[in-house]
Amino acid sequence: MSKKVAIVAGEASGDLIASHLLTQLKKKHPDIQFIGVGGPLMLSAGLRSLFPFDRLSLHGFGWDVIKQVPSLLRARRKLAKQIIHEQPNVFIGVDAPDFNLGLERMIKKAGIPTVHYVSPSIWAWRKGRISKIKKCVSRMLTLFPFESALYQNKNIDVDYVGHPLADQYSLMPHTNIAREKLGLDETSSVIAILPGSRNSEVNMLADIMLQTAAIIAEESPETIFLVPLINRQTKALFEQKMYGFFDTHRHLPTMRVMFGHSKLAMEASNVVLVASGTATLEAALLKKPMVITYKVSWLSWQILSRLRYLSFVGLPNILANESVVPELLQSEAKPDLIANALIDLLHNNKRRKYIVEKFTDIHKMLRQNTEAKIAAIIDQYLK
Repeated sequence: MSKKVAIVAGEASGDLIASHLLTQLKKKHPDIQFIGVGGPLMLSAGLRSLFPFDRLSLHGFGWDVIKQVPSLLRARRKLAKQIIHEQPNVFIGVDAPDFNLGLERMIKKAGIPTVHYVSPSIWAWRKGRISKIKKCVSRMLTLFPFESALYQNKNIDVDYVGHPLADQYSLMPHTNIAREKLGLDETSSVIAILPGSRNSEVNMLADIMLQTAAIIAEESPETIFLVPLINRQTKALFEQKMYGFFDTHRHLPTMRVMFGHSKLAMEASNVVLVASGTATLEAALLKKPMVITYKVSWLSWQILSRLRYLSFVGLPNILANESVVPELLQSEAKPDLIANALIDLLHNNKRRKYIVEKFTDIHKMLRQNTEAKIAAIIDQYLK
């Protein structure tokens, strides 16, 4: 009888890392079946989808979330019944803790082992979640070394597996190769702008980032801005904002909007302006000095401010345990402040050198041959 793995990933970053895991498992088990929820990369790796990938995420706080809850709870119950009926050897929840932990609890109760890949950020906010996690997961796989002790202290099986991107990215970035692919001169001043992977993020940050680019373009008209967007919806939303901005402003930045290719855009850049999230780690692995910015509704910010424990929100600063790169959040997410910070990173060679050294240390720490480690762990459930 062929082996069967159920797996659910709820966002683009989860789709990427899960697709590599599926590919690894298929090498050892050619007849293995994958069922669950995932994006285009997981589907390409052989996943049989049980539910639309883009309907799993809860975004924001307050009323925005409340409106989504009933339909998501119904979807989760239905999905749990489907997975339990399929009787997989193991269930893997990839990130998306708001959805996956409850799903894992139902599946674990049915006697199916549950592995959660990518720990919720209990070290940053809502530490009390670890008691709930213990009831939901058979095993936790963590991306960062400091996370494991938190689970060991609660007698939860845990493995530090490192971050898959750290294995995939070279320790030395290939900036000139990336520029050649994009038709950019080696001496050009290039800034990559990443306004986020969600419509809500692009909607909140696009105007701020466009105004920032205009300020820099006024001082340095030769600067080129690359804006990779992850899907058609975010690309269309950003372009709508951009064309509206261009209609009402004099100093227009040279801006290239891209469909995907965020790694290429960042690798070709001198510095990066990025919304807080996984992309901050990606920029660090590419050794790119960055400014991290983020803005949410007033209510969301009030809730977040009361629940978080750390001084930083960007993964590079959290992993380094110091303010390696600027974080301009909420009331500080202003175009003039962001522009000044980016200009400083463009021209302050001493600071750039220090940032690159710190990012190299982070990269080496996270290199753990992650995909092989995880595949070996999951393989234990397939015997």
